[in-house]
Amino acid sequence: MNNYKLTLSYDGTRYRGWQRQGNTGNTIQARVEGALSRILGQSVEVSGSGRTDAGAHARMQVVSFRAETELTAPEILSRLRCALPEDIAANDLTIAAPRFHARLSCIGKTYIYRVQNSQVQNVFERKYMYRVSEALDIGAMESAAKILLGEHDFTAFRSNKRMKKSAVRRIDAIDITRLGDEVRFAVSGNGFLYNMVRIIVGTLLEVGAGRMTAEDVRFALESKSRENAGPTAPAQGLCLWEVFY
Repeated sequence: MNNYKLTLSYDGTRYRGWQRQGNTGNTIQARVEGALSRILGQSVEVSGSGRTDAGAHARMQVVSFRAETELTAPEILSRLRCALPEDIAANDLTIAAPRFHARLSCIGKTYIYRVQNSQVQNVFERKYMYRVSEALDIGAMESAAKILLGEHDFTAFRSNKRMKKSAVRRIDAIDITRLGDEVRFAVSGNGFLYNMVRIIVGTLLEVGAGRMTAEDVRFALESKSRENAGPTAPAQGLCLWEVFY
């Protein structure tokens, strides 16, 4: 039985997120598992490097699965490309080391969050950007972002209050770039909590708009209280950009 490493890209607009759910088949995981199971003639379960939210996207989602088949990896990949819907792309498939696991072997990720900072709606990219019409202070957001760098307890920046696992994560970089009317946030770290990137961006946008200060961000982080951080930015602006092993 081989262990496989699959790399996907997807537009998450019409899906209920990555993770398989019992009440719907409309998730990325369910679509990929269904296609692989049909191609390989056996039940296939896949593990992703992480869970993306409903409406969020991925440029590079890494998946691992095990299967016993006489088909070569290029043959499986070719058939998978034909079997998946047009908004899910199978980019690459290789036989991985026996102990490779898409999530457990991952050592870091980069997410990109795109904000359209304009009073005019970009009708062509509205599914991939969050529009903020008010002026944003990039310098203020950069100063506040520095407070979040390093290893911290990010309890204030996660949505799931009932999660019992440690909320300690390490943020390696938060780069904020203006590209014309677009403000792009690139957030890199060793792991992320549920909605963590979206809450970080939502908080920094509050700073950019003048409704919070860098000290407010520091207080929120140290308080470990979700109520002290900013709102959760909408999912459509978020893209899982790169996964590191």
